[in-house]
Amino acid sequence: MNPFEASRLVFKRMPLEDWFDRYQFEVDYDIGESGMKFFSLGELDINLSDVELRYGYHIGQPELRRLLAEQYEGMSAENVAVTTGASESNFCIIAHLVGTEDHIIVEHPTYPSLYEVPRSLGRDLSLLRLEWDEHFKPNMMKLREMVKPNTRLITLTHPNNPTGSQISEEVLHEAIGIAEENDLYLMVDETYRDLTFEDPPPPAATLSKKAISLSSMSKVWGVPGIRIGWVVADTPIIEAVRAVREQITICNSSLGEAIAIEILKRKDELLKRMRKQQLANYKIVKDWMDNQDWLEWREPEGGITGAPRFKKGGPTREFCELLVKKYKTFVVPGYGLEMDDYFRLGYGGDQEELIEGLEMLKRALKEHLG
Repeated sequence: MNPFEASRLVFKRMPLEDWFDRYQFEVDYDIGESGMKFFSLGELDINLSDVELRYGYHIGQPELRRLLAEQYEGMSAENVAVTTGASESNFCIIAHLVGTEDHIIVEHPTYPSLYEVPRSLGRDLSLLRLEWDEHFKPNMMKLREMVKPNTRLITLTHPNNPTGSQISEEVLHEAIGIAEENDLYLMVDETYRDLTFEDPPPPAATLSKKAISLSSMSKVWGVPGIRIGWVVADTPIIEAVRAVREQITICNSSLGEAIAIEILKRKDELLKRMRKQQLANYKIVKDWMDNQDWLEWREPEGGITGAPRFKKGGPTREFCELLVKKYKTFVVPGYGLEMDDYFRLGYGGDQEELIEGLEMLKRALKEHLG
């Protein structure tokens, strides 16, 4: 028997990332990415010549942790663990909190690793489905009904990837209440929190010891290549993250941490630039959506992605393959996010690329739906 036979692997490839591998580097227009347009080192004007290429601190460089903690009222560096992207944060939390006899509830849709990790580990998984008719907001009554005696963790992602939906402070408090009442944890992926259209609720971790905040430098800050994410939580959770990552990555890249520190020192300046680009690009996409006849969406409330679907319904994979192969334009088909009737449209890139990509999208829609 082939030990690498796909059906017998514990961890399997995520269709979303397979799609990226196959097509993202082969296109002219990328309007499917979930982050702001990436920087180069030259654009950031960061000098790395004095960075020591040694092993680092297992939960992150102290100055970096301090800068991150400043964004979370009442938290200190002791409440922060820096990880290799938010994906490692997610893995560490699930691997630590959700044992073989435990149950986890994951909001869906979301970034696939949030549900693929518990699946791969053989955990009891339930998906809290976000519905079109509820504007992709989590239904708290439904969530309460899903909690079992052995539920250990609930995860939410807002602003949501890919739909762009946001939750109110009232809903966040209710979700935390469910966690506290049932002696379980709530983990909130807050990666896009700095790019909401209205004021966001407070970071979850600042509201309860049962709440955990996840975030990353990848989406808002335009540096996915440095692979820096973080967890903010009560100190026992931070120690658990340290224990798990010592089995996989041990510590972060010293170069990545140095870049993150320099970006966070210029946080206000760079965030102003990012928000200006986000809002200008969103207006372009919204105007485009308002003036075409094939697609519909629930308008995003933050982040830099939306999830259109065909007005007449139906799966989007064949269309997305036409778009990428003939029109050299990249979006993410819904099958990669287990929502076949949608696709992910991103608007964090260069404005000219976005405009040209939308024109290609229009042409492909005419051909496909004619």
